[in-house]
Amino acid sequence: MRSYHHLFRTPEFTPLFLSSAANVAAQTVAGLALGTLVYRATESPLLSAVSMFGPQLAQVLGATVLLSGADRLPPRATMTGISLAFAAGTALMALPDLPLTALFAVVLLQGLIASLGGGVRWGLLNEILSPGTGTGTGTGTGTGTGLDGQEAKGGYLLGRSVFNMMSGLLQITGYAVGGVLVAVLSPRAALLLSAALYVTAAVVLRVGLTPRPPRAQGRPSAAQTWRTNAGLWSSRPRRHLYLALWIPNGLIVGCESLYVSYAPEAAGTLFACAAFGMLVGDVTVGRLVPPSLRPRLGVPLLLLLAAPYLLFALGPDLPLAAAAVTVASVGFGASLVQQERLMALVPDQLAGHALGLHSAGMLTLQGLSAALAGTLAQLTSPATAMTVMAAASLAVTASLVASSRRHAPDGGLLPARQNA
Repeated sequence: MRSYHHLFRTPEFTPLFLSSAANVAAQTVAGLALGTLVYRATESPLLSAVSMFGPQLAQVLGATVLLSGADRLPPRATMTGISLAFAAGTALMALPDLPLTALFAVVLLQGLIASLGGGVRWGLLNEILSPGTGTGTGTGTGTGTGLDGQEAKGGYLLGRSVFNMMSGLLQITGYAVGGVLVAVLSPRAALLLSAALYVTAAVVLRVGLTPRPPRAQGRPSAAQTWRTNAGLWSSRPRRHLYLALWIPNGLIVGCESLYVSYAPEAAGTLFACAAFGMLVGDVTVGRLVPPSLRPRLGVPLLLLLAAPYLLFALGPDLPLAAAAVTVASVGFGASLVQQERLMALVPDQLAGHALGLHSAGMLTLQGLSAALAGTLAQLTSPATAMTVMAAASLAVTASLVASSRRHAPDGGLLPARQNA
């Protein structure tokens, strides 16, 4: 198994990593600031949840219109432009007396833009860490100092696990720093800091990456997006994987969207605990678990992701709530197992589109789940809504496993069963 230091010796991995780190920090601080700003103004769990996770709701539109650009646009220019667009939108939301309708319009526009960014970023990561691809020549032709086939085996999963670990660490830090900024200064000051971080990400991308050509030929279009989506969706094993990547995960993020209304003065603590649990899961799956065992962990991790949230039926105090959130979030490691399987089922020239569809669908379900959880909390209570969302996640996982066993000849979500 390749070690982490090999990743950072790979040309272009480090600037891609650093720019993503700046983006994650900006999103974390901005999300907490925006959720707090809206909750203070409205005292509505629904609006607070949607303000934090609303950008994800626009991902479904981007996935059906823009996603073909993930493999048909130059990565450096596209990601730089997306970071600058987020900087401008976040700075706009920090304006005093900005109407809520305008604020939510900016939130949804950011989500539409982000639907393209995930496919471009993860497609480039797969390209950088794949054998025989360009890794620093600027040509994308494989003539650079690429990794050989043995080193690159499992490269995407290990690289993605590093990105996920970075995301977990920065979310822990970002929610802590964001909480301090919101308490000591104001939510608007935190939003301005986030805008500056987005600009930093754009500079790192522009300076650190070489100009690569698109991975696929042709112009991006809505029609091409639909055709490729249909092709990816036509395979039953891929369908099972996409649904498993989207729905159980999204329902649990719906639980997370209620942290502000469940514990208004300690939401940052719960978010930090969730990020720490995700970090543990990513380290375990990405680095510690042997490849032969990894495929067997997908379903158990999905169950772990939801089960601890059932404790919220008891309305636990902060220490028990934090412990439940931490343990549950280890289950987010299931995503790495499923993404590795997805990459084995997708042609290289469609890697960006396939990963973008995963990212857009996952974030869309997260946004829808946040809205659903907020509505349930409005009608009942945050604790009740979190319990219901967790139970729904468990039910969906059980249903997908049963369907996979019946229909997928290769085992679907589970390791392929051997005939006696």
